[in-house]
Amino acid sequence: MAMTFAHPLFARLFAVLAVALTVATFSTPAMAAPVSGAQVFTGDSAAAPEEVQPTTPSAPIALEREDDQDDRIVARLSDIFANVPSLAGVEVSVSEGVVTLGGLAPDNAAIARAEAIAAGVDGVVTVENGVERDVSIDAGAEAQGLQDRLTGLLRSLPLVGLAVLAGLAIGAFGYLIASFSRFWRRVTPNTFLAELIASALRFVFVLGGLVIALDMIGAGALMGAVLGGAGVIGVALGFAMRDTIENYVASLMLSLRQPFRPNDWVVIGDHEGRVVRLTSRATILMTLDGNHLRIPNSTVFKAVILNFTTNPQRRFDFVLGVDADDDVEAARVLGRQVLAGLPFVLEEPGPEARLVDVGDSNVQVRFLGWVDQRASDWYRARSRAIIEVKAALEGAGFGLPEPIYRLRFDQRTEPLPLQSTRRAKPASEAPAPPAPAPVRVASHAEDLGPQDEIARMVEEERATSPADNDLLDASRPVE
Repeated sequence: MAMTFAHPLFARLFAVLAVALTVATFSTPAMAAPVSGAQVFTGDSAAAPEEVQPTTPSAPIALEREDDQDDRIVARLSDIFANVPSLAGVEVSVSEGVVTLGGLAPDNAAIARAEAIAAGVDGVVTVENGVERDVSIDAGAEAQGLQDRLTGLLRSLPLVGLAVLAGLAIGAFGYLIASFSRFWRRVTPNTFLAELIASALRFVFVLGGLVIALDMIGAGALMGAVLGGAGVIGVALGFAMRDTIENYVASLMLSLRQPFRPNDWVVIGDHEGRVVRLTSRATILMTLDGNHLRIPNSTVFKAVILNFTTNPQRRFDFVLGVDADDDVEAARVLGRQVLAGLPFVLEEPGPEARLVDVGDSNVQVRFLGWVDQRASDWYRARSRAIIEVKAALEGAGFGLPEPIYRLRFDQRTEPLPLQSTRRAKPASEAPAPPAPAPVRVASHAEDLGPQDEIARMVEEERATSPADNDLLDASRPVE
């Protein structure tokens, strides 16, 4: 009879020990402390508590259990869950101290909270959490939370309206200040900088109005998100529009530095022409053949600029080869005297003649002279100087030979067919070569004034174009 009563007891003890060993093996090292009854019922039941990890009691499992202990655990947990609105849908069943939770809860935090409460009840060995999240539309907590938000929004409408009015007032004040275009053009060097200042003022006041409006309604997190998003968007736009931004910065620097004037004859990199205008994006040139050339200001700002108009005095030079058997020094002196006698060549700085190289059949002499571009065209003056010096040297008997090349034939190769099949006529019968045509030297009265066709075209175009499109200011000094 004793063995008959003891057998079920031993079976229960073995079952409890097996469950305890299983829980001890698979449980995490960090366990939360049991939750007391005061902790369960105090505080706002609608607030979402922090997620609590499932816990198991640290006390040793009792070897003997009372007959109605499982029923008391069910009653205790049912009473607790019934008094917590977010846990009202949780179902409880207990067998040998193992609590099985079921039913629905509004969110994951409520599911974890139900498990923590069940694990904190005395006599619970472990908790099997089978609670599922309630995703139905008419979930109590979500519906109540949505209703509370709508109610709060309706109550805050007057404050939101006041914040919107304040932001609009600040932005409108910024636009009002930026609209004083005449004032900004007076205090800034050019119209482009004035427009940049006006745009910056509008942006700063609009952004300030937005920040103040968000701060008035207590949306600090939203304000931080707006500012952070604006920063990220600004960085992204900066990388995407790097060339455009670089071009505008170069336009600003060129408008402040003023490296050239309208109608200046310049060479920018590999491009040559007269300046038509400087816009906010490009420098427009008219080439010497009458075509428009648009160069991005970022390229102009980094390029080497050669301005022929800034200094009206410009030097020309050319090279003539004198026969090596002639008196090179006499040829040099004669050429310099001819240049000095030309009316368009300046006396100061005076003309020069320099020996630059010795060729195979001649000695090369470089002749140099200065002209005033306001009175003489550089190309015409150089052409006239070449003609005059060449004619004077040839008239004085100096030879200006072309390069002479010597050919050497290797005797080991076959002879070239140089002999003609026809018998050459005697020298007495050969016709005399035609006499060379006399060299015609133009008169000094030739018009050597500056060619102003391109300059006139530039002036006509500037007269018909709006002045606001040009960033060049004649009143500012050239860099």
